[in-house]
Amino acid sequence: MHQHIPENTSKNTHNIVFELLNDSGDPGKVLDIPSGAGAFTNRLINQEKSVYSADIENIMKVENPNFAVADMNKVLPYDNGFFDSVVCIDGIEHLENPFFFIRECSRVIKQEGQIVISTPNINSFRSRWRWFWTSHHNKCKVPLNEEKPTPLHHINMMSYQRMRYILHTNGFKIVQVKTNRVKLISWIYAIFIPFSWVFTNWVFKKEEKDKVQRKNNQEILSTLFKTPLLFGETMIIKAIRK
Repeated sequence: MHQHIPENTSKNTHNIVFELLNDSGDPGKVLDIPSGAGAFTNRLINQEKSVYSADIENIMKVENPNFAVADMNKVLPYDNGFFDSVVCIDGIEHLENPFFFIRECSRVIKQEGQIVISTPNINSFRSRWRWFWTSHHNKCKVPLNEEKPTPLHHINMMSYQRMRYILHTNGFKIVQVKTNRVKLISWIYAIFIPFSWVFTNWVFKKEEKDKVQRKNNQEILSTLFKTPLLFGETMIIKAIRK
């Protein structure tokens, strides 16, 4: 049944995640985690996809017999290689142990399967500018309320470099990096790009002596200075399980 469930994320994120999930054909058996109210699960159900949903509690507004309560900081309740695809929309920045979660995703995803992750883009120049002045990024603008800790807090904001490291050291290879949208105000910061590129390139070459990692750093540099990460609101990554 088609129904409207609010997407608890930035505008157009679900569209881009869905596009990446399906751009190589049928995504097969999909895990939507954290599923929240079930907006993305509902989209997959309406497209007649095989979808399993999981979250720390059941607040689903759509019926899915394949829902399971799961703590993303702990072992996921699925067998090895159970899924063809995992979708994690705006979830990883809330985790105490994102490394463990990605290792669990690597375990439950089949070889050559895929993971699509979205998270606030702290690599954008707009977010960096806020950090420069306040030591807080654009999607975590003030200190977290330590008197009232909640799973909704952004306790692990992710740069592209860190996200790549976690994925590439746990059996994945990033194949695409996109964003949900570029807000008009973000283009104001374009004036800083040439200076930042020169300095970043110089530092990467000066500080890294390992030849293999130097090559990796040039890949990272290239990705950092493309539109999605320079100006995008949300970082959306697709990676393949090797």
